[in-house]
Amino acid sequence: MTALLLRDLRLAFRSGGGFGLALAFFLIVTILVPFGVGPDTSTLRIIAPGILWVGALLACLLSLDRIFAIDREDGSLDLLATAPIPLEGVVAVKALAHWLTTGLPLTLAAPLFGVLLNLAPPGYVWLTLGLALGTPALSMIGTFGAALTVGLKRGGLLLSLLVLPLYVPTLIFGAEVAQRGTSNLDPTTPLALMAGITAGATALLPFAAAAALRVNLR
Repeated sequence: MTALLLRDLRLAFRSGGGFGLALAFFLIVTILVPFGVGPDTSTLRIIAPGILWVGALLACLLSLDRIFAIDREDGSLDLLATAPIPLEGVVAVKALAHWLTTGLPLTLAAPLFGVLLNLAPPGYVWLTLGLALGTPALSMIGTFGAALTVGLKRGGLLLSLLVLPLYVPTLIFGAEVAQRGTSNLDPTTPLALMAGITAGATALLPFAAAAALRVNLR
């Protein structure tokens, strides 16, 4: 399991589809928003939590189609399916590798990008905490979508259409956590709901993704 994780991390960095591309996209979204809505600091402060969450969510989409595609192309996925490691464990490791190369860097960079959108000072901690709890769910859901479309050529668009509706609850609660934090309100309820989504996705989706892979590999 550890060797598989290290291999996926090396492949992510070597192929250029790791944290660099996601961070660059996240930064571009953050920079473009003030040009679109205007430089008014009060407006930016209101919309900053939602914009930062939308930017992080879209940045996560960029590398989803690569989770299983490289292994499918070189035949490694067939070997992994017959390896002693359960296929559910392989899926979990793939999701963890995606989070380490995408979700974690986005979480760490979000407070810095929040400065560009004039995020209120109380919101930085809650934004970071929300992303730390929510991005694992994004990676796990994305891995499930990648498993569904692994056998399709040019399935990137279909993958986005499948995954985006499943991302909506995490987006709603994550933005609400940051919004309540900036307003000095209690964010416990949306934070608990988002943690529940992450726990449920982590517990259930590896089995669903493994089942989808077995169907696609027949």
